[in-house]
Parts: sequence; structure tokens; C-alpha cells
Amino acid sequence: MSARKNSDGFGMWIITGMGTGLLRPAPGTWGSLPPVLLAMALAFAGTQERHIDMALAAMGLVFGLGCLIWGDAAERRFGKKDPGSVVADEVAGQSLALMWLPWSIPNSGSGNARITATCAIAFFAFRLFDIIKPPPARGWQRFPGGLGILIDDIVAGFYALVATQILVRVLW
Repeated sequence: MSARKNSDGFGMWIITGMGTGLLRPAPGTWGSLPPVLLAMALAFAGTQERHIDMALAAMGLVFGLGCLIWGDAAERRFGKKDPGSVVADEVAGQSLALMWLPWSIPNSGSGNARITATCAIAFFAFRLFDIIKPPPARGWQRFPGGLGILIDDIVAGFYALVATQILVRVLW
């Protein structure tokens, strides 16, 4: 099955971040929420850190690969380079920003507040780096198709990962 044909079904569901990219305003912000909600739900449930990381890695890989596979078709469908409705790249980048964090904190009022704060720090760090696109992210956007859509968000996710790790470990 071709990527173009599949972009109308499952591919479109992936490329729009389970439909979050169709929400307005700020589809990139909406598209960044699924990994945050996944991490928060798993952490609140007391899931082991490595299992949270595996779930985030799986989510990031699925949406990152989806961006690479269906990115060209999505650009043709929406009629522009890196269309706003395509948020699989945000899902992948935000998943990276949430990796390897200290989730194993007591499941109490203060533990729940730390989980929420950790997720908020990772979310806002990723959104900041995704918007300002520090080097080399902005320059790499010129790559064609899905790679150009994805790469800047992976770079933003890496920067957010580093910033979140530092902030969370200093704060707690």
C-alpha cells in the first residue's frame, strides 16, 4: 500500500497526532500533549521508570516513523511545507523530552505535585525550544518531506530533555 493511499486513514491519524493537529488554535501545542498525558498517567499509576521510558520511546518511534513515512503525502494533501496540522513531529519530540526522568517519587500529595511539575517543565521546555528552533534545528528544516518536518522537533526535544533533566534534578 502506498504512503499516499494510507495517508487518508491510519497514516493521517498518525501524522495529525491522533487528530490533535486538527485542533485550533496552536495545533503544535495540542500535538505535544499526548506524550505528556501518557507519562503523567503512568507515573500517577506508580509505573516503573523504565516502563514509562519504554512507553514514551514506543510513542516517539511510532510517530517519528509515521512522520518520515507519510510526511511527503501530508505536505501534498495540506498544500504546504511542514503544515500545522502535521504534529507527529511534536509527539516524537515531546516524547524525547520526557525520557529518563525521576518518576519514582512517593505517590502522595507532594509526589503527585512533583509528577505534575515535572510534566509541566518538560512540556514548556519543549514548546519553547520548538518555537525558537535553536541551531541546528532551523537550518535542518530545509530537508525534504518528512525528514524536514521531523528533524527540528527532534532537536527541540533533545534541548528540552537536557533542560528538563537539569531543572528537575536541581529542584527535587
